[in-house]
Amino acid sequence: MAGLREAQKLATRGKVLAAARELFVEIGYDTATIRMIAERAGVATGSVFTTFPSKVSILRAVMDERLEKLFQELDAVAPHLRGPTVDRLCSILAVHYDFEMRRPRLFTAFLAANFEWPDGEPVITFGRQPRLNGILRDILDTGIANGDVRADADLDLFIDVLLAAYGFNYRLAAQDGLDSTELSALMDRQIALIFNGISARRA
Repeated sequence: MAGLREAQKLATRGKVLAAARELFVEIGYDTATIRMIAERAGVATGSVFTTFPSKVSILRAVMDERLEKLFQELDAVAPHLRGPTVDRLCSILAVHYDFEMRRPRLFTAFLAANFEWPDGEPVITFGRQPRLNGILRDILDTGIANGDVRADADLDLFIDVLLAAYGFNYRLAAQDGLDSTELSALMDRQIALIFNGISARRA
């Protein structure tokens, strides 16, 4: 009996996440309501709340599922990166833009949720994703080993600034209609500028 209940709970969770993902993309996170998600999923509104405590927790779960697919792409690229540290960083963030710009409304909703003030522990954690930060840190550590990056550089601060620029650029997708290629080109210029602060060969 317990196994059946668990299977039903997992099935409900899957339906809710699929419905929420569709609605967040179609009409935006702010417009989508729990009632609309429940109707799209074909479940009772109460069933949504027994599975997720809030709409933002649904967004987090949707993004966590997407992250697995993103990291599959990043993990496929990372071992083959060659050249200077700047080029490696540009390649990683270009993959990130290409992935997230397939569903730009979803990612911008995720970014916006980072600026909510929760009563308890924050649900959304842009900039604190250990796997992404680890990939960037590995590139920077390799840069130190290769003499590209200063050994005394504050790498955590560099990653924070890098991701801040990355996230801020999405406003241009919404406001000016920039696509992933244009965002990547802008990010390339920003990385070159930011990297100057940790470069071992700084002018």
